[in-house]
Amino acid sequence: MDAGSGRGVSNPRGVRVQAPLVDSVTCYCRVDAGLKTVVGARKFVPGAKLCIQPDIIPNRAKSRSSRKERSRNQAPLLPGLPDDLAISCLIRVPRVEHQNLRLVCKRWNRLLSGNYFYSLRQKLGMAEEWVYVIKRDRDGKISWHAFDPIYQLWQPLPPIPGDYSEALGFGCAVLSGCNLYLFGGKDPLRGSMRRVIFYNARTNKWHRAPDMLRKRHFFGSCVINNCIYVAGGECEGIQRTLRSVEVYDPNKGKWSLVADMSTAMVPFIGVVHEGKWFLKGLDSHRQVTSEVYAPTTNNWSIVSDGLVTGWRNPSISFDGRLYALDCRDGCRLRVYDGATDSWNKSVDSKLHLGSSRALEAAALVSINGKLCIIRNNMSISLVDILNHGAGVGPNSSLIWVTIAGKGQLKTFMTNLWSSIAGRNGLKSHIVHCQVLQV
Repeated sequence: MDAGSGRGVSNPRGVRVQAPLVDSVTCYCRVDAGLKTVVGARKFVPGAKLCIQPDIIPNRAKSRSSRKERSRNQAPLLPGLPDDLAISCLIRVPRVEHQNLRLVCKRWNRLLSGNYFYSLRQKLGMAEEWVYVIKRDRDGKISWHAFDPIYQLWQPLPPIPGDYSEALGFGCAVLSGCNLYLFGGKDPLRGSMRRVIFYNARTNKWHRAPDMLRKRHFFGSCVINNCIYVAGGECEGIQRTLRSVEVYDPNKGKWSLVADMSTAMVPFIGVVHEGKWFLKGLDSHRQVTSEVYAPTTNNWSIVSDGLVTGWRNPSISFDGRLYALDCRDGCRLRVYDGATDSWNKSVDSKLHLGSSRALEAAALVSINGKLCIIRNNMSISLVDILNHGAGVGPNSSLIWVTIAGKGQLKTFMTNLWSSIAGRNGLKSHIVHCQVLQV
């Protein structure tokens, strides 16, 4: 046999016999089944090149097939059921038990922490609406609470981040039905803020969001087409009252400026009605002024006198009509008639609670197809306005139901305590109220 080929049994002295090279697409581990590492293969076959995709790599990522195999071998969500049927069962569990479901196992926790689980609840009409109340306590601290209208229970929540524990004049809005945003405001030590944070009701956690473009507090805010609009307010400096308006688009993840208001304003009433944003407030000279913004044309205009004259806070646009409270304790409603440009009395509960600060109606929201009135003492009343219509009749009180703070004794004690404490003292009161759906 030719000695140059390196395959003879006896070779001339000085001729080096080369081991066969491994092809570049062949893994080192295939040279010898007993070799467990690439280093061992390199020693066995000197001069060979490292293959492009070796089968044995220390700490290599698991392949997609191995992940599928692991998913087949892991325990099911519910013993005896395939996962799709198990999910169909779990999405029917009431929302009040979801926090306990997360503690069962890691798979349940991952399922209830993702969007897939809650998107199914939303698609099948099983999502539940809770009322979230942000309140300022007697000592000036901000706290918040969630109310489950089905079980009529107040639910615990994670504490509000420290930046807003004592903030004044901050905004509050809900995007995508489950994300509650807090933005702007005035910190007692640092002054006006641009900070934005949001709470995800699906994960029960707080997160940061992009800051606003301008520092401001005591401003107006609303949500149109799942975007947050912020207008006016105040800021430290020479130009104290602001005219600027900005909008936050969560899809783009940034704030941008839109058309300024005609006059600088500190709004104290605002509502979105028929796709437009109505604002009423005080200008830089402390005179009452009002404007309406149309996002489609990016233009501000003057509001009709009839709407402004009888417009009181709180108010809400519900089922195509504009409602507002007609008394301090929120036991009588009025509705705006665009044809006559006037406000008419809509429905009266015939049961008035009093005029104390504790019983003052602080918010008017929509929940489960009904109007919801929330008072400073955390009592809640529901008004089935759709089944009542716009008229006033002898059975008006039948559609007015109190679902929190029931009992005449409690109402009497609240009035008594409010009178003893005095009306001018610092009391706890509701700052914002929103509805989140999960």
